[in-house]
Amino acid sequence: MSDEVMVRYEQNPILTASDLPYKAYYILNPGAVKYNGEYLLLVDVFHVEGGILFHLARSRDGYHFKFDPAPVEWPAAYDWWEENGVYDPRITQFGADYYIMYGSHNNKLGTRLGIVKTRDFAHFERVSICSEINNRNGVLFPEKIDGRYCRLERPFGGGETSPCDMWLSFSPDLVHWGEQRPVMMARPCHWDHLKLGGGAPLIRVKEGWFCLYHGVSPSCDGSIYSLFGAILDYREPWKVLARSKAPFLFPEAHYEREGRVANVVFTCNAIPEPDGTVKIYYGAADTCIGLAVGNLEDMVKACYADYRYMMNVN
Repeated sequence: MSDEVMVRYEQNPILTASDLPYKAYYILNPGAVKYNGEYLLLVDVFHVEGGILFHLARSRDGYHFKFDPAPVEWPAAYDWWEENGVYDPRITQFGADYYIMYGSHNNKLGTRLGIVKTRDFAHFERVSICSEINNRNGVLFPEKIDGRYCRLERPFGGGETSPCDMWLSFSPDLVHWGEQRPVMMARPCHWDHLKLGGGAPLIRVKEGWFCLYHGVSPSCDGSIYSLFGAILDYREPWKVLARSKAPFLFPEAHYEREGRVANVVFTCNAIPEPDGTVKIYYGAADTCIGLAVGNLEDMVKACYADYRYMMNVN
């Protein structure tokens, strides 16, 4: 796989459940942001009662993290939607506000997308539960498109092994969403040929929007989750201008291949740095958190490259 595009931190995993100030079984799939001189990870935690909650971890250097003493005080949902679990947060900044789009799980009905906002990562305010049932991987664009909010999403009609594609929808207010349309389809004979979904919040590049996403391929005893890149048109983001043929990151390390769910690398974030690199904090095997670093320009180029050419295959 294309290890030159995205390189693992040599001291991975950077966080495990044993780093928490209480007993938990698994941690995974953090949202991430740089705020007030710190790197913040909003981490999914599988606690001993069986549910999932969010817990913040902090770092000054982006490599060494420490969890807060207690989990985040997450705002309640609504009378008509009982929220039994939360997971996979994507954090997008608009001005002074940080919007967190995440999976809001109801034990009886399934998952909707929810939005909560904060200005200080200490106080969180409910914005909406904002999708139909069975919609995941919501990623809010960091700019409005034609005066409206825009998001990537991944609706699905069946179970975990059902084919799913990436879609897009619009909203005037972050509450009411519509005009859904497809963006990217699963590809036969690729590592994203079963399903795919948005990963990190979009990054503006000169070519358009850089989209880091996860793709899924079935295996003999489960599924394989890997990371890919694509370029979406700046003004018409439902148009795919380029798409990587090979994964940027494939589950090859032991902590990515062995755990609660084997063979998984899954991200909800990508943090651009002043030197042109991007830090990607990812869930490994649905068990712990790893860090990979890539050069943004190289990742954009890899979206356009022919994989056979990259590998010097005639």
